[in-house]
Amino acid sequence: MKNLLAVVGDGNAGPVLEASMQVAQRFDSHIVGLHSLTTEYAVVFGGEMGFSISSEVDRTLEREGHERRDQARRLFHDFMAARGVPVGTTAPGQAGPSASWREEDGRQNAVVGLIGRVFDLIVVEQPEKLASIAEATLEDALFESGRPVLMVPPNPPPAMGEVIAIAWNGSTETALTVALGMPFLQRARHVVVIAVGPQHMPEPGPEGEELARTLARYGIDVSLRTAYGRQKAQGESYIKEATEAGADLLFKGAYTQSRIRQMIFGGATRHIIMEAKMPVLMAR
Repeated sequence: MKNLLAVVGDGNAGPVLEASMQVAQRFDSHIVGLHSLTTEYAVVFGGEMGFSISSEVDRTLEREGHERRDQARRLFHDFMAARGVPVGTTAPGQAGPSASWREEDGRQNAVVGLIGRVFDLIVVEQPEKLASIAEATLEDALFESGRPVLMVPPNPPPAMGEVIAIAWNGSTETALTVALGMPFLQRARHVVVIAVGPQHMPEPGPEGEELARTLARYGIDVSLRTAYGRQKAQGESYIKEATEAGADLLFKGAYTQSRIRQMIFGGATRHIIMEAKMPVLMAR
C-alpha cells in the first residue's frame, strides 16, 4: 500500500484525506490527491436547429468548476501542511507519508477509473445519494481500475484497520478483496469473518470456517460470526455484525450480483454502499 490515490472532488473531501493519511501512516505511503475538472455544456431548446448552447450558463458552470478545483487544491495543501507532510516529488523509499497534487480534465469517474490502475489503493467518498457523481466514481474505480477501493463515510472512525470485518459469501469478488487487502489484515489487531450459510451463497464456494483457518495460518487473530438474510437483509446483517464486533473497517466483495440487478432488486453491496458508517474496502 505504497501508492494511494485520494479523490478530492471539492473542499468537503476532508474525510477522504483523513482516511488516506491513516493508511499512509501505517504503510509509509505516498498520497496523490486527484481533482478532475469537468467541462459541462447547457443545452437550451429552441432556435433554428432545435437547440443551442447557452454561453451564459456555460460560463457559470465553468466558473463553478474552477472554484471547486481551487477549494480542493487549497484543502489538500492545507491538510498536508497541518500534518507536516511534504507535497511534491519524493525519493522512492522515503520514510513517512508524502504527498503530491494532480489535476486532470475530464469527468471524475472516468479519470479515476483510468488513472487508478497504477495505484495500490483508491480512496473515494461515500455517495450521499444514488445516481450521483460520487456513486459513478466509486463504480468506475471498482470496474475500470482493477484495484481495491476504500470508500470513506462522512464521519470515519479515529482509527482504521485495528479490527477488520470480512463480509464473506464465498464469492470470487470477496476472495479478491481479501487477497488485495492482506496488508491490512496482517497488521490488524483482530479480524472477524462474517459468513453467510451455504444456502445464501451466490455460488458454491468455501465457507467462512475455511477462510478463518487460512487467515490463522498467517498468524492473524481471527474469529467467526454468522450473517443472516439475503440481498438487502444480508447487507444489513453484515453491517450489524461488523458494528457489534467493534470493527472499524469492513471488507466487501463488490457486486457479486450485476449492477443492473442490484439497481432493480437491491443487493448487499448497494445497501452497504449507501448505509455503512465505517470505511469499506471493496474490489471487483
